[in-house]
Parts: sequence; C-alpha cells; structure tokens
Amino acid sequence: MADILFLDLNDNGAIIMSRKWGLLPEDVRALVLKREWHNRSRLKQRLLGVLTEVKIGLKPPSGSAVIEDIGHFQTYIAAWRAFTPQALVVWENKNYRQLGEQKIATFFALNDLPSLIDFVGAEGVKHHQQWLAVMTPILTLSQQLYPVLVKHLDTVETLTVDDAQLIAQLLPQLKPGMGQGSYLRALPLCGVDTKFLEKHHLLVADLLDCLYDDALSAQGGLLAWLDCQDNPKGWLTIRPLCQQTAAQMGGLSILQLPIETLKTKPLPAQHILVVENMQSGLGLGPMDNTIAVFGGGKNISWMEADWLQDKKVAYWGDIDTWGLAILSDVRRRWPNIVALMMDETTVFTHQQRMVTEEKPVETLPEYLNAEETKLFEQLKTGHFAGSRLEQERLSPDYIQATLLEWLLS
Repeated sequence: MADILFLDLNDNGAIIMSRKWGLLPEDVRALVLKREWHNRSRLKQRLLGVLTEVKIGLKPPSGSAVIEDIGHFQTYIAAWRAFTPQALVVWENKNYRQLGEQKIATFFALNDLPSLIDFVGAEGVKHHQQWLAVMTPILTLSQQLYPVLVKHLDTVETLTVDDAQLIAQLLPQLKPGMGQGSYLRALPLCGVDTKFLEKHHLLVADLLDCLYDDALSAQGGLLAWLDCQDNPKGWLTIRPLCQQTAAQMGGLSILQLPIETLKTKPLPAQHILVVENMQSGLGLGPMDNTIAVFGGGKNISWMEADWLQDKKVAYWGDIDTWGLAILSDVRRRWPNIVALMMDETTVFTHQQRMVTEEKPVETLPEYLNAEETKLFEQLKTGHFAGSRLEQERLSPDYIQATLLEWLLS
C-alpha cells in the first residue's frame, strides 16, 4: 500500500501564509521541497521505496470563505487549471449555494520517486544523476549494497566517480585478519592508497558489514575485523633530565610516546615529574635520575600504569580551577601524589603575575586535599589579585629550588 502524506501549513510552521485555504502551486512546491526533497530522512526512505506517494490536501474553500475572498478563489481555480502536468491534480465537483456546482482542485499527488524528481526539476535531476553515477561502480559488486549507499547519502554526494571506482576496487581486497596487528595505513593494498581508506572508513566499514553478513559489527568494527591497531592517540613528551637517564634511553634527549605505550612501558628514572604544559616541561633544568613527562594537559589516564608504584612521582600544573581539577583527577589515581608549586606560597610569591580565568570550573573537584580545596575556593571567591597563575609565569630560580627540595626529600 502506498504511503500517503497529508501536508498542512501548520505542520512545524514550515510555510507561513496569511490565508487559511486554497494552496497555490507555488505553495505546494515549497511544501514538497521542504518536507520531501530537503528532508534527508524522508528522501532516504523514498530512495529505498519505503515511502512512495505524496498526497497534499489543497485546502479547498467552504462556501462562506469563497464569498469573503472571491478574488483568491478565482486565482486558486485559474492557477490549478493552468498547472502542468494535470495528471498530478485531483479535481472534484463541489456545490456552493452562491456559485452552484464548481470543479475544484482538492489534492496534489506524486505517485513515485521519478515523479518527485521530475517535480523538483533541474536540481532533482542533477542530484539523481550524480547519485546513480557514483553508486553504479560500487553496485557492480552487489546490489545489496544499495541501502548502505542510501544511508551514507551525504558521503555519496561528496564522492566523484573516480572515488567510487576506487571503493569498488578496494572492497574485494579487504579480508578479515589481513592487518596482522599492523596499522591501517600499513595494509598491503593494490591500486588504492591507504589514506583514501582512512578517509572513507565509515562508509567502507558499513559496505563490508553488508557484504560479510554483519561480521564487522559482531567483531567491534573495521579495525578489529581487519586485525589492525588504532592510530596512536594522546602523545606525551618524554624528556630525561640527566645524562645517565638519557643514556638509558638510547641517548635520546627528548621523544614522544602515545599514552597507551606509556601505560605498559616503564621509564628508567627513579623520579618521574609530570608537568601539565609543554613549555614548562621544555623549560626544566637538569635533575638527577629524573624524567619529565609533559604536554598531556587534562589527559592523565596513563598515570594508571602499575610501574609508577615503584617510582617517586610528582605533579606540577597551573594554579587555576582547571589545573586543580586535573590534580584532583591525578589524586583519584594516586592519593599520595606530591603536588609541586600548586599552593598558597607559590601564589603569594607571584601574585602580581596572576590573570583572570575566563571559564572556571563550577563545582569543587572531589579528590583535592584540604589545602588544595582551600586554594580552589580562594581562587573562586577573588581572594587573590587574580584567579589564574600559569606555570610559565613562575621564576626559574623558584622552580629550580622547589624541584631540588623535592629530589632531596
């Protein structure tokens, strides 16, 4: 049974008109474009054949309405008599006391998708031709892929025919487990670059899921199905602060590691200094048997690493509500962590360098100790000259003295 849609002016206020009856052809066109062509959800349903006929009530007038606005009644009748093709208009005979029997346009009907495309006009024809041109190379693999392509219609519209041919060339090459633990960019593809695969991985994954009977969904997605590693995320900068430690790291003076690696690979130094910001980490001076880990900002999930239990660990961040919120997150993992230069003494020593924090944290972080909780509340209530003291604004001599005291403690 065909799906029939009765569109009305009051449906979400899409069309605003002063009159309450007698839709004209331009009104109907605006409704069809708004509700059917530019509505992606309904358009996709029509492309899939779930919805077919569109039927719009034209709001024919009552007898009293005709007398009140006979001019619009004449315009209404004339406009629909002149409309082409007439096959889209349903006419009925109605008796009016003042006018007698009149043949009135009562409904507008589009029977199927081709009718909708023709009614939309050049825009509809252009888009439909583009969809067909892009979909055709992929559908040569299997007509069952059509619903997937409709689902990804927005992506399909960004593809060229050459792109579609690359996808058609790519899909047969992708097999379960072929990654053998490598990264996606390392797949041994022929004639298709792996950057293209990475860019269109969502579409490719759904197409493969269709071809392989939902196997990708069952295994957790494209990467799991291919047996590929996810790209490293959350890079941290690692900097040994003495020559002996650098020698244990192959002579490297600085390097970057992803968070997941740092969770499982212990660093050689006995002292681990975690620093919130990159520039503060780069500005550190020499420190015996110490490695600085910095640049992670809010991302301190790597500090769940078990190997840190055998180290002497300290944390240094900005003195503001966000810096203390990060410290709270650190304390959730390591309640006895040593916090450096995040106290009242540091604030009073550098108070003239404080600025205003634009968007402070609203609620008190849960895992701060008593002194840190007091400092948080003081920052919030305007106790100091400002509400934010950046790490970079601390004097180097003050930093070096504080760090040396920590080393010797």
